[in-house]
Amino acid sequence: MRRDIQPNERAFSTKEAAEEVGIATPTVRKYGQILERNGYEFLKDGDRRIFVQSDIGVLIALRDTDKPLDETAKDIVNQQKERIKDSTETEMALSIPYGNLPQDPNQLKEILMFLVNEVAATREVNAQLTNDLSQLKTHVSRLQQDHHVISSNIANSAQKTITKIEKLSEQQNTHYETLLQHEKEKSEFLQKEIQNLRDEQSKEWISQNEFNKRLEEAIQKQKPKEKWWGLFSIFQK
Repeated sequence: MRRDIQPNERAFSTKEAAEEVGIATPTVRKYGQILERNGYEFLKDGDRRIFVQSDIGVLIALRDTDKPLDETAKDIVNQQKERIKDSTETEMALSIPYGNLPQDPNQLKEILMFLVNEVAATREVNAQLTNDLSQLKTHVSRLQQDHHVISSNIANSAQKTITKIEKLSEQQNTHYETLLQHEKEKSEFLQKEIQNLRDEQSKEWISQNEFNKRLEEAIQKQKPKEKWWGLFSIFQK
């Protein structure tokens, strides 16, 4: 029987426990089965489980654990056994008669109230420590998730940057190749123009040489009086 429940402690139904923890009702039943399978004790109304505040902390611990559920359940059961053992020892200590206790009922009542308050304070501290541990596990879990998200974002950003660099490099190469091809075509065109000019100049030189030869031959063949007339007739050709 459980001895770690405080007087007038609030009780929760399965549905209320699910709402308190923020999980589905079937999940609460699943956690209850896992806990009982490993030796955890619930308050029962027949076959129906009744949850108290310490049970809510246990459900939160199962919700936020990174370990296998059965392994976490065993740790929780060991903690519950220690709490029940401490509570039982306290009750036994309170029930043992002490020969040195004062006989005055008022003084005895004050001592008993002091002991009860100490026990209640100890339970409150234990509950707070359990809650702090649960919150710490939740915080660690969120940090792990944030780390995973940040790592994924960094990896995605790095990949996008690499892709952009590769794309820019490819565009640069394409641009350089286009410029090179354009310069090559321009050079070929200029070479052709130069060659055409050389060909035309060569033709002009040949034509001029032929003209000069005809002129010289005509002058040599004409008589002195006919030289000027022959000269004019050559220009007329």
